[in-house]
Amino acid sequence: MAFLEIENLHKSFGANTALHHFDMKIERGEFITFLGPSGCGKTTVLRMIAGFENPTRGVIRLDGRDVTHLRTRQRKVGMVFQSYALFPNMTVADNIGFGLRVARRPQDEIRKRVEEMLELIKLPNVGERYPWQLSGGQQQRVALARALAGKPQVLLLDEPLSALDAKIRISLRQDIRALQRELGITSIFVTHDQEEALSISDRIVVMNEGRVEQVGTSSEIYNYPRTRFVASFVGTLNILSGHVVDPASGTMAVDGQELVTTQQLAPDDAGKKRLLALRPEAIVLEAPAAGRNTLAATVEEVSFLGAVVRIRARVKDAVISLDVFNDPNRRLPERGQPVALGFSHENLLVLEEGAA
Repeated sequence: MAFLEIENLHKSFGANTALHHFDMKIERGEFITFLGPSGCGKTTVLRMIAGFENPTRGVIRLDGRDVTHLRTRQRKVGMVFQSYALFPNMTVADNIGFGLRVARRPQDEIRKRVEEMLELIKLPNVGERYPWQLSGGQQQRVALARALAGKPQVLLLDEPLSALDAKIRISLRQDIRALQRELGITSIFVTHDQEEALSISDRIVVMNEGRVEQVGTSSEIYNYPRTRFVASFVGTLNILSGHVVDPASGTMAVDGQELVTTQQLAPDDAGKKRLLALRPEAIVLEAPAAGRNTLAATVEEVSFLGAVVRIRARVKDAVISLDVFNDPNRRLPERGQPVALGFSHENLLVLEEGAA
């Protein structure tokens, strides 16, 4: 049995459905990220796990206990909000110890735990300050300490870094991941930032319009997207339209040019139109070679971007982008020049039907 189980979770607000049939099993100590655009349902799931929203239907089990309709304080979860949600009239120490005081813990225990949390977030000397005397990054660390002070079974983080500037955001997300590993606490992180999700997650749940599009590791989500939405939302992607020539050998055709994929195709896929995906970094400019795919194309644009040079080449109705490292000794193609685009069979992805 998984540590946190979510079965057939569904949420409607009047006539509007915010979440459709959400299922998830999370193991103890995992760091899971819900990734998707605004309004996709990721925060709705988080709020139902926390107990701030009641599901229209479905079940939430934590460590074998049904918590679906329990109050928030009965669930042993800690929550970190995007807006910090610190009490401005309380010191940092009082903010961190607030939940413990509500739980009527002994004063000595509260003081000791607050000191532990301040050390944990590397802010040992700010206990007597007020939130307005701290930077945004420091305030979010205090919010994290407050969420952890009660020793929750699950830590929930609702876009906790979105209000911070880029440099602080990168530093703090690394600190959050390090703390999570040190404590071994099961954590769910909500974000719309693909880089955040890819860099810190054990597994990512990609969501769109209230539905789960794909669940997998960072490598699986990026390298093997199953739908067009996942492929285009996570990273940069080239989309080609083709059709299946021979399912058994994985042969596809794009603009009359045959390509091979290593993905398994159904026997009855022959002749069917399918969308193909190709990452820019998987493509190189090379002469046709045995065991690799080659697409004949014409260069439309060459853009110098410093460390990389971005080349856009046309294949009939599609424009394909590829990036090459800036090398002063490399001769770059010119506009209008015919080129051969090479890539491995493994890098040609066939998206699921209905993914358009």
